[in-house]
Amino acid sequence: MTSVKEFRIEEEANAEELGAGSFVFTDAYSVFDWGQMPDRIPDKGASLCTMGAFNFELLESEGVPTHYRGVVESGEVVPLEDASSPPWEMAIDLTQVPDLPHEGREYDYDSYHEAAGSNYLVPLEIVFRNRVPVGSSLRHRTEPADHGLAFDEWPDEAVDLEEPIVEFTTKYEESDRQLDRAEADEIAGRADIEELESLAREVNRIVTEQAESAGLTHEDGKIECLYYDGEIRVGDVVGTFDENRFSYEGTQLSKEVLRQYHKRTQPDWVQAVDEAKAEAKRTDVADWKSLCDEKPEPLDESVIETARDLYCAGANAYTGRELFDAPPLSSAIGAVRRL
Repeated sequence: MTSVKEFRIEEEANAEELGAGSFVFTDAYSVFDWGQMPDRIPDKGASLCTMGAFNFELLESEGVPTHYRGVVESGEVVPLEDASSPPWEMAIDLTQVPDLPHEGREYDYDSYHEAAGSNYLVPLEIVFRNRVPVGSSLRHRTEPADHGLAFDEWPDEAVDLEEPIVEFTTKYEESDRQLDRAEADEIAGRADIEELESLAREVNRIVTEQAESAGLTHEDGKIECLYYDGEIRVGDVVGTFDENRFSYEGTQLSKEVLRQYHKRTQPDWVQAVDEAKAEAKRTDVADWKSLCDEKPEPLDESVIETARDLYCAGANAYTGRELFDAPPLSSAIGAVRRL
């Protein structure tokens, strides 16, 4: 199981063939790489599955290859439009995910690819950025001038980029690690780094245009990919409020709301997480959570309700369908602003 969705296998992949399985989305959430937090957000899983399925069908209509097969209803795989209610389960093709051996923070990607052959999940996340919102890691790693922006320092508000930025990070290491292009190319194995970037830019374009049609701003996001028989396909889930950052009239419409809320209300825990990650890096320890003495506290019911309405109203707006019983997006955003 991942931190927020279960992974079911019906048929294992092998060196020659893709397998079959599904994602089962849950109402769990995760921030700061912690894994499952103490609370559940009602209908969050269904909203993410719905948006993910909608986007995969949109991508495939534009000729982008994916691992998506449909949503699952009563044991049958059907298109999203044929589902009688918002789905929780998504059927997907499976590829091989070999073990990634490591000693401390040194990871053996040669062994990964030796076992993977020509059918594997690319062990990278390909990140695209259209804006630099508050909370973006880009603010800590770079200066505005690095991106042709006329600021001496990052302003307090979101900054639009003239051209999207594409970056690469690790996928299976204990803590995500920023990669330069040469290292990303090596970690990608047989998958071509130029093709991975091109695919990310195309996904970004499609999701951005869909968001704009719904009155939303698509700020940043990521894709994961599988490599099979010489072809790169988009995997995992695309264009949801957990994978991507969206905003509406200047207010965040994504998991970033929960990140920022924890920063304001549980600063000691957030600081402890940062310190544990830094200590793990200094001491070459992969499991940074073992070094963290603090744990997150549960959320108030009013915050959970606000988060639920954000996910559901946002999914309705993005897909253009009234799939969830939720307030208008403007009302849901108003509640977020009052947190």
